[in-house]
Amino acid sequence: MNPYQIKLDEQGKPYVSVTLRGNPLLQNPKLNKGSAFSREERSALHLNGRLPQHIETLEEQVVRCYAQYQEKKTDLQKNIYLNSLHDENEILFYQLLLAHLGEMLPIVYTPTVGDAVQTFSLELRRPRGIFLAYPDIDHVETILDERINPELDIILVTDGEGVLGIGDWGIGGIHISIGKLMVYTACSGLNPNRVLPMVLDVGTNNAKLLNDPQYLGWRHQRITGKEYDQFIDKFVRAVQKKFPQVYLHWEDFGRDNARKNLERYRKEMATFNDDMQGTGATVLACILSGMVAKKQNIKDQRVVFLGAGTAGCGIADQICQAMVNAGLSEAAARKNFWMVDRFGLLLQNSHDLQPFQAPYARDSKEIAAWKVVDKNKITLSEVVDNMHPTILIGCSTMQGAFTESIVKSMSAHCDRPIILPLSNPTSHCEATAEDLMHWTDGNVMMALGSPFPPVNFKGKIYPVSQSNNAFVFPGLGRGVIVSKAKWVTDEMIFAACEALSLASPARKDPMAPLLPDLATAADVANSIALAVANKAR
Repeated sequence: MNPYQIKLDEQGKPYVSVTLRGNPLLQNPKLNKGSAFSREERSALHLNGRLPQHIETLEEQVVRCYAQYQEKKTDLQKNIYLNSLHDENEILFYQLLLAHLGEMLPIVYTPTVGDAVQTFSLELRRPRGIFLAYPDIDHVETILDERINPELDIILVTDGEGVLGIGDWGIGGIHISIGKLMVYTACSGLNPNRVLPMVLDVGTNNAKLLNDPQYLGWRHQRITGKEYDQFIDKFVRAVQKKFPQVYLHWEDFGRDNARKNLERYRKEMATFNDDMQGTGATVLACILSGMVAKKQNIKDQRVVFLGAGTAGCGIADQICQAMVNAGLSEAAARKNFWMVDRFGLLLQNSHDLQPFQAPYARDSKEIAAWKVVDKNKITLSEVVDNMHPTILIGCSTMQGAFTESIVKSMSAHCDRPIILPLSNPTSHCEATAEDLMHWTDGNVMMALGSPFPPVNFKGKIYPVSQSNNAFVFPGLGRGVIVSKAKWVTDEMIFAACEALSLASPARKDPMAPLLPDLATAADVANSIALAVANKAR
């Protein structure tokens, strides 16, 4: 039974009517106001004596909570504190988050959420969201009925296989679903009473979790193939049946399943994969901003990727489409890309080439004249030395992979190269902002996947852009939801990308960051939502 209803008083103004009284009311995070309950409310709701005498305003509560937050010594402790506040008093949590958005987004979302994912079973205090395990799939509709929020605008779901740059963490991935929905609400104003975080527990291949007596998920190797596909299909069909207008956001699925799931359902419902589409839109916005600052055309760029998985190829797809929009044929656009994975440059005869990688694989004849040690495993350094890229993008999770020699080689042949080490958390980033600035003598345009402090270079302070999907997915989702779009089209995603690019400080000052400050993410989300909704018409 829903513990509250929105009603209208005699003047037609809405108010919240609650059925809970006393401690059960204080234990409901959607209704609890803590020390802000008025005298009248305390009497009517059986709260007299259950709260300290002094009545605080919401603003006073925020000041007190921020002081508590600042006492935490580590980012993970801060994440745990904020999640505990979220479980205690949602209104206060969001007011605190909005008051310190730039500071706290990296705590509730990337990169700190990666640490929270890994400690989920140890730190669990109060479950939130829906856990749908493979053994329970025949009861999926009943399980969805157990949700707290009766009406839904969005379901954010993960299977925990490809969490950030840290891999398979099973049901700990629920922290990603929860954290991203926090960002949706904080940045785009989505009603937190109309969202549902979910994790699909299809097992884990992480031996550490399988052998951990405290692991709370299904202790089984991940299901694959037909069994997995049938499980996903039963889940999606149940969602479509119960919530025909819902926006389904896929998050942190493994390389093969991420693309397969999106392509299977994207023409049936409004659905979106942030790793493939949101990351690509954010990166493309960086590049478009760089093109304005450098007075260049995107179709003339040479792009090298380190990392050719779901994220890397998803980003490449969007950059390629932008080149097509700029006048190239698709075949000509694809020739501007070189994809390097752990086995070297992708070639048409590469072993185990995936279908989504194949369009970017190079003909071995193209590199016949290159000077390389092993033509069957051409390294990133050799690719950079031989074809002189203008853009270098990292999705490899290989810390320090963009070495000084690679960066200097690139800089020697390109004025102000665009270098984007996107892997997160910070411990997996391909390069640091400080190193990139010094290795290029300040002659670089960069954005990194994790937050980095400003760089002091030759006596001047340079802010560092964070290529954070939080710039894109909140506004995109809001635009889809308010427009009641039936699908999320490539044109809608490109509209989001263009709107973000228009907010770039580099458009006005070529030496400024490629992306705006993360503290402005809510303002950017509003612009993106409007652009997406207009495109959806």
